[in-house]
Amino acid sequence: MASEQDFSTSFIPALYKPASLLPIARHKASLLYLVETYPVTIVVGQTGSGKTTQLPQYLHQAGWCEDGKLIAVTQPRRVAATTVATRVAEEMRCKVGEAVGYSIRFEDLTSAETRVKFLTDGMLLREALVDPLLSRYSVIMVDEAHERSLSTDVLLGILKKIIKKRPELRIIVSSATLQAEEFLKFFAGDEYQPDAEPADLGGKVGRIISLEGRMYPVDTLFLEAPAEDYVERAVKTVFDIHNQEEEGDILVFLTGREEIDRTIQLVSERAASLHPKTPSLLPLPLYAGLTTDQQMYVFEPTPQNTRKVIVSTNIAEASVTIDGIVYVIDCGFAKLRAYDPSTGIETLTAVPISKASATQRAGRAGRTRPGKCFRLYTQTTHEQLPEATVPEIQRSNIAPIVMQLKALGIDNIVRFDFLTSPPAELVIRAFELLFSLGAVDDYAKLTKPLGTRMAELAVEPMMAKVLLAAPMFKCLSEILTIAAMVSLQGTVWVQDHDNKKAAESHRRKFAVEEGDHLTYLNVYQAFVTKGKKDSKWCRDHLLNYRALLRAVSIRGQLKRYLERFGIQVEETLSSRQETVDPTRQAQQIQRCLTTGYFAHAAKMQPDGTFKTVSGGLTLHAHPSSLMFVSIMSTFPSSLNTGLLTLLRIGKQIG
Repeated sequence: MASEQDFSTSFIPALYKPASLLPIARHKASLLYLVETYPVTIVVGQTGSGKTTQLPQYLHQAGWCEDGKLIAVTQPRRVAATTVATRVAEEMRCKVGEAVGYSIRFEDLTSAETRVKFLTDGMLLREALVDPLLSRYSVIMVDEAHERSLSTDVLLGILKKIIKKRPELRIIVSSATLQAEEFLKFFAGDEYQPDAEPADLGGKVGRIISLEGRMYPVDTLFLEAPAEDYVERAVKTVFDIHNQEEEGDILVFLTGREEIDRTIQLVSERAASLHPKTPSLLPLPLYAGLTTDQQMYVFEPTPQNTRKVIVSTNIAEASVTIDGIVYVIDCGFAKLRAYDPSTGIETLTAVPISKASATQRAGRAGRTRPGKCFRLYTQTTHEQLPEATVPEIQRSNIAPIVMQLKALGIDNIVRFDFLTSPPAELVIRAFELLFSLGAVDDYAKLTKPLGTRMAELAVEPMMAKVLLAAPMFKCLSEILTIAAMVSLQGTVWVQDHDNKKAAESHRRKFAVEEGDHLTYLNVYQAFVTKGKKDSKWCRDHLLNYRALLRAVSIRGQLKRYLERFGIQVEETLSSRQETVDPTRQAQQIQRCLTTGYFAHAAKMQPDGTFKTVSGGLTLHAHPSSLMFVSIMSTFPSSLNTGLLTLLRIGKQIG
């Protein structure tokens, strides 16, 4: 009979659904055979089938990590890379950063022990700058490829070139929708056999395997008439479900942070008036701007006698699986990046989703038991939706990608094998911008050292130019801070919906006439001197403590990049301020910013709008900008001097 000690150590509590019950389990042998036999394997399976969490473990167990090799699993979003790495580490009984790790921009949790590495597709592209053949990896799995993010499409093109030089490398492309043949055709090229049996389409290059997962039925309900305000309708639907439906968590799809914050506020206010004996509601946000820790809250088990209401962007559509969701509320819209090459302006615009996205969203409700999907639009509207979303490469500023391809030694961008080719206007505009920044020369070759250094920095080209120009203006320390703060994507301030005047008053304490960039500098300097050791100081000033800690970390990493180039950063700001006129220092910072952002310069008009210096396009300051609130009364001198205001296009233009 086993001793009591043996009994207690041979059992551990179940953290998740047993791996053997996941749809992928019965395909394990077939998957390993295909990976062993063919260079490319296309895996088709719904989110939740286990492909992201189990397949890397199968490969690890099968010996693909021998001889110090790694398995890479790329994700289009950082929240997916971090959460999946955490889950797989728990399943493999290790800490994140040991056998299982992750790497996202400005955050690396890997070590010499790491064998399974989750990372964003953009980070793997950056690794290719140092190791063009990605020789550390035996298997590279490109997950959620159907999302067709900019970096995913380029990575697939790079991998197609690499397997010609490294036939032993194995590539797995994982997709949740039936775009499998398109991916296989891309890799097989001339070997693709459109008239062959499905099993032989890819010739000797690859195969498609479908993980038919058991999905519970999902009842889909449409509105009879269009909703005037889908946020208000979503909140009403949350309470209808809470009062009339059985237990189970709710997932609400909205387009962005403002709508999510508003919804959470409305749900919280109305939940306070529920009957004391009614189960409580726990509203939680999920969007890309949250810190990793904040994003992890949605994956915590639901407290007893409580119903979770997760309010998310399309981040929860495919990249992550949240257990316990039974009801989905779909607003029918998503914010997509759209770049206008004629103006150089990139905007995030709410547009109707595709039918493929609508199906994905509904599928979130049928993971653990039969569910319901409430679509806040009519069935007629649904039938008019496009079949699939336009790939990001056809609607984005591709200058960063062009620069990276150049740095990889791929000079002929036009001949590069894209899964979907970008429009000619986007390519022309990208080269125009890179040429004007000095990153490429008259022959479209990457300049040395400026162009190659810009490609290495983990920021977009305009900010990279500003950082590298900063030593000339003797303001490198300040520009490093501004670059780190800008990368936080507007999460510096905590939203206070109950008292907007007080929130604005707190922001004004740090505000300077020169605009948002120097205001960010003030916030950071105040934080490192007063708030870093005292989170209460941040709460009192409505500042996001975790976001500012992240800014400190990002600044340190950017500083190390520059030091690698032999650029030393003098951290003697206070002593220098004793001898340098603060007004002149502010001017130097603005001049330095202009070296990168000259294409976005605009002149303030008497009515408070802005006109671009090139093209005369009329712009308005975004509500999140200091320039938005009472421009006329607050900064009258700006109007007299014709101050040039630098706008962060896409973030501050409404």
